[in-house]
Amino acid sequence: MKIKRKIRYAMVGGGPGSFIGKVHRMAAALDGEIDLAAGVFSSSPEKSLITGRELHLDPDRVYSSYQEMAEKEKKLSADKRIGFVSITTPNYLHFPIAKTFIESGFHVVCDKPMTTSLEDSEELCRLVGKYNTIFALTHNYTGYPMVKQARELIRKGVLGKIRKVMVAYSQGWLYNYLEGTKHKQAAWRTDPQKAGISLCIGDIGCHAEHLARYITCLRMEEICADLTTFIPGRKLEDDGNILVRYNGGARGILYASQISVGEENNLSIRVYGNKASLEWRQENPDYLFLRYPDAPEKVYKKGNEYLEPIVKHNTRVPCGHPEGYLEAFANIYRNAARTIAARIEGTKPGAFDTDFPTVQDGAIGVHFIHKAVESSRKGSWVDMHYKPNP
Repeated sequence: MKIKRKIRYAMVGGGPGSFIGKVHRMAAALDGEIDLAAGVFSSSPEKSLITGRELHLDPDRVYSSYQEMAEKEKKLSADKRIGFVSITTPNYLHFPIAKTFIESGFHVVCDKPMTTSLEDSEELCRLVGKYNTIFALTHNYTGYPMVKQARELIRKGVLGKIRKVMVAYSQGWLYNYLEGTKHKQAAWRTDPQKAGISLCIGDIGCHAEHLARYITCLRMEEICADLTTFIPGRKLEDDGNILVRYNGGARGILYASQISVGEENNLSIRVYGNKASLEWRQENPDYLFLRYPDAPEKVYKKGNEYLEPIVKHNTRVPCGHPEGYLEAFANIYRNAARTIAARIEGTKPGAFDTDFPTVQDGAIGVHFIHKAVESSRKGSWVDMHYKPNP
């Protein structure tokens, strides 16, 4: 779908020292369809203004609080006000910010996990339905073209009946007490007051859960989790191993760790059916491997004409030209922005524009995080059946 004009957005968070805020801004800007027009980049008005100046924003649209921004932006004329807000703050602020902007009539793009409590997630689901809001959650790894190819292969039955799902996400950056050095990213992610009930599962394990769910279209029925805090003084877990029973009889293992020394951002998935299996790795994302019991391995490569239409929709450059993390992130933003544009223009979004994680995906992810913690504390299997509010 071609949009008639750029979509304006505002950001909450992403000020000095932020990692993910810069990523969101680069991703949003990549296709030239979205403009940053306003923001509250820090809880400090002075720091927010500094970031606004660095981003060449009108000082009158760099606000002191997200409440002020929501109130003033909704009073602007349609040709000036923002179309959506991007939330890139620590986890505990996601809910109040999203709630404020939904109730003020704005669409939302939010970083994961969506909230720190299931009650807040369900409230956002209710509000999105009430206000007819478009809500996108940035599980960016499902934005990779070859992840979408994997999903299409499974949908078409190429793997047959799914028997086993192995998904792993390992990092090593928290192998020591980094939060004790006043490292900003480590400090808030390890603080229960800001991160919520979980560190490792809440930060990266939820990505692994969503990746497996997106590719296979399977839902967890039961899990048995073993979460560990290896670093003395750390208040939340930094490693997790989870056994999974999926609907339809498939079994799985989800492993997430932030103390695996030497690992950088090693997210991978293997899915085994009764006819074939597949493998995809985030650190080598342009290739998808399909394996058979009685035939040579097949390698799908990004950018080729033989790929599925939805894959081509999410690909920008020809084969042999690498695409990575920012492009996958940008696919979430572009698809969400085009869907928002269609809503504003009173038209229908393109066939593949609605392919982004929603508020319901966010609620399922928060449910997973809380159930993993519950299972580990009990030392037993827990039921995972859950249906978020429509």
